Amino acid sequence: MSTPTSNEKHGIASTASPESTAAAAALAAEGITQPVATQRVTRGYLWGLSLAQFGLFAALLTPVFVSMSLKASQINPENPELVVGAVLPIGAFGALLANPLAGALSDRTRTRWGRRRPWMVGGLVVFMVSLVWLAFSTNQLQLMLGWLVAQIAANAVFAALTASFADNVPELQRGKASSVIALAQNLAILAGIYLAVYLVGNVPLLFIAPGILAIVLILVYCFVAKDELPTYTLKKFTWLNLISSFWTNPIKNPDFGLAWWGRFLITFGTFMFTTYRVLYMEKHIGLEPAKAVAAVAFGVLLYTIALMIAAAISGWLSDRLARRKVFVWSSTALTAVGLIVLAHSDTVESFYVAEVIMGFAFGVYTAIDTALIVDVLPNADRPGKDLGVINIANALPQSLAPAVGLFLLHVGSTAGQNYTLMLWGAGVAVILGALVIFPIKSVR
Repeated sequence: MSTPTSNEKHGIASTASPESTAAAAALAAEGITQPVATQRVTRGYLWGLSLAQFGLFAALLTPVFVSMSLKASQINPENPELVVGAVLPIGAFGALLANPLAGALSDRTRTRWGRRRPWMVGGLVVFMVSLVWLAFSTNQLQLMLGWLVAQIAANAVFAALTASFADNVPELQRGKASSVIALAQNLAILAGIYLAVYLVGNVPLLFIAPGILAIVLILVYCFVAKDELPTYTLKKFTWLNLISSFWTNPIKNPDFGLAWWGRFLITFGTFMFTTYRVLYMEKHIGLEPAKAVAAVAFGVLLYTIALMIAAAISGWLSDRLARRKVFVWSSTALTAVGLIVLAHSDTVESFYVAEVIMGFAFGVYTAIDTALIVDVLPNADRPGKDLGVINIANALPQSLAPAVGLFLLHVGSTAGQNYTLMLWGAGVAVILGALVIFPIKSVR
């Protein structure tokens, strides 16, 4: 029996195409050992990646979509929208700061355990503590502070995990790997919502249980993923370099800038709805809380089934056709259609139809968009920084969307229930997100 290579031990297949071998040789001549991935990843790595994404998103998004709304109803039964609209933006602001900073610092980290693992493990510990804090919070201030810490810690983990994806996955497999990530993240949301159906009367456990799962699954990924240290010389640490972690010049890198705005706008539009999804079912459709959670759970089940089918097909097809843009802009536009259907829904059945439309659209989008973004990174040898900047486009709209949504809800409605206007606003934002994809030139 032959001894496995170091790459094989870490879930990386040793087969490389002639093009990737030539690229590796050219980069080695520049004294860089691992600026871009050139070797195929195995199924073992993809399973580890999907499990890590599942665990992190189950712990992070269950509060966003379900448990925070239930907690808000306990703290302010008369107007829980005010609690949700105040708490979630504060946490998203923490994510806005933590993601690019942690990504850039992980690029600079040099330890015997690698440069990504310390950030994943350390962030997990703080994240778990913050979830316990949230579980037993008794007022809005405690929720705000606990959610701020939770978002900072979780996004430190996410920044390192996303950079690890760029470290390990070659261009020819990014569509497939992106679809794996999309499936895992959305299955995590589904699992969290169904967990809420069973734990609707035990909100503390609903915060804590997904966090325990995240610890286990991300530790599995830490053992599976390769985390080799590159040999390029680090620039001297300065505060200017640190501040630059939050910026990548969109004039010098226009395709990167356009991809950033595409991600920002679709995230903004979808979060404007998902933040208030349970309350939408209660206040707009007219269901009592337990039935609202159950209806949302079934809607997300339909959403996830449509997403899984779309992601599985589109990720493979994108790699085969070597096309990214058409998948991203068309799926973004279809998401806007789903939001407008929701704006005019008044029954549970029409809500389900909208969920199927949005699930199919977002399945295509999430399967391809991560691949498109990695393809347009300005500095492939230092992906943590630029992916951290991209992740601002995930975090910043999460901060803005609840506040803008709350404002639109109150336009013409003293009770704050103008869901039709809010959803039309979300749809317009998403349409703009589709339009900014067209000018990207470096990706077909």
